Amino acid sequence: MVFWIVTGALALIVSGIIGLTLVRGRVGDKPPAAYDLQVYRDQLKEVDRDLARGVIGAEDAERIRAEVSRRVLAADAQLKRGGDSGGQPRRGGLILTLMLGALMMGGSLMLYAQLGAPGLGDLPLKTRMAASDMARTNRLTQADAEARMPATDIAPEASEEFLTLMERLRQTVQERDGDLRGLTLLARNEAALGNYVAAYDAQQKIIDAKGDEASAGDYAYLAELKISAAGGYVSQEAEQALRDALERNPEIPPARYYMGLYLMQVDRPDAAFRTWDRLLRESNPNAPWVPAIRTNIEELAWRAGVTDYQLPDAPAATPPLAGPSAADIEAAGDMSDEDRQQMIEGMVQGLSQRLANEGGTPAEWAQLIRVLGVQGKTEQAGEIWAEAQGVFAEMPEALDQVRAAAQAAGVAE
Repeated sequence: MVFWIVTGALALIVSGIIGLTLVRGRVGDKPPAAYDLQVYRDQLKEVDRDLARGVIGAEDAERIRAEVSRRVLAADAQLKRGGDSGGQPRRGGLILTLMLGALMMGGSLMLYAQLGAPGLGDLPLKTRMAASDMARTNRLTQADAEARMPATDIAPEASEEFLTLMERLRQTVQERDGDLRGLTLLARNEAALGNYVAAYDAQQKIIDAKGDEASAGDYAYLAELKISAAGGYVSQEAEQALRDALERNPEIPPARYYMGLYLMQVDRPDAAFRTWDRLLRESNPNAPWVPAIRTNIEELAWRAGVTDYQLPDAPAATPPLAGPSAADIEAAGDMSDEDRQQMIEGMVQGLSQRLANEGGTPAEWAQLIRVLGVQGKTEQAGEIWAEAQGVFAEMPEALDQVRAAAQAAGVAE
């Protein structure tokens, strides 16, 4: 309320000063005609001086005197008619003053209401940093963050057959404590069902089983699952998982993306912008975090005080790989589970053999590693990743694309 009072008072004062000038019809102690009269008299004296110095002739001096004298008489007559107001109609000046005051006050307040932040107090740097530190200190725990989420059904579109297989997988993992392959399959498939709590529990068990051998990708995926379970909120535990990932590999893209999200949530748009801008410029356009960054980074740049930011042009994305043909899909519908699994295995093996014999695009190498990771074949995925590092050693951007898939599969730092 104080802001609006001060703003209104300033607009009223400025309008009053301008309006007073309009009503008086002059600036200073004299009407405009008085200043004109003084100028013309000075010009007459100047004519005499120029004539004495020989700058102008007698005829020119006489002509100039006549013209200036005519102006002196006109200014004197205007001064006598207008008096102190200079001939300015007071009623017209008063009406114009009121209109101007209403326009300035109403227009300025409406403009600020649209573009400004009326309820926002002063935010000096010290205050903003203190608020950010407070936000960091008071982050919700994972349990508290999840408690705020509405209850949702777990993958209602999942088939009964798949849910039955998931029950078997859960039972098998429970019976085989520390089975990394089983835990990896469980974490990935629970996440696919939207059961993020069970997914990050399985992922935590993977990290516990690996101990010091746990990779940056393991911790980054744990953080991603926790953040998904909290509806996008980066809890205390998720933040720690991100820092564990970045400690092991400061360049791991998923952790960098979520760290930027965390920095936004603790009111550090400057650091978040630097994190996301660099990640955007280094990422393959197919990377899953790129669309989210491109959607939000311009506003983030404005909040960070970067007024001249230009969003980089989106490079052409690598076209998706062609899937099975319509005939393949129709045939798969009549297959038994065993035959269908054999078909999938055949497609994976075919892609693997083609890449080994003929080579392929980075997207194809990344897809193969990703599929093997989902299938729990981490050893084979690791071998493919090692081979890809040699193939794309001289192509950093392509290698980054394959590395992202390897990190998601848990076989790369």
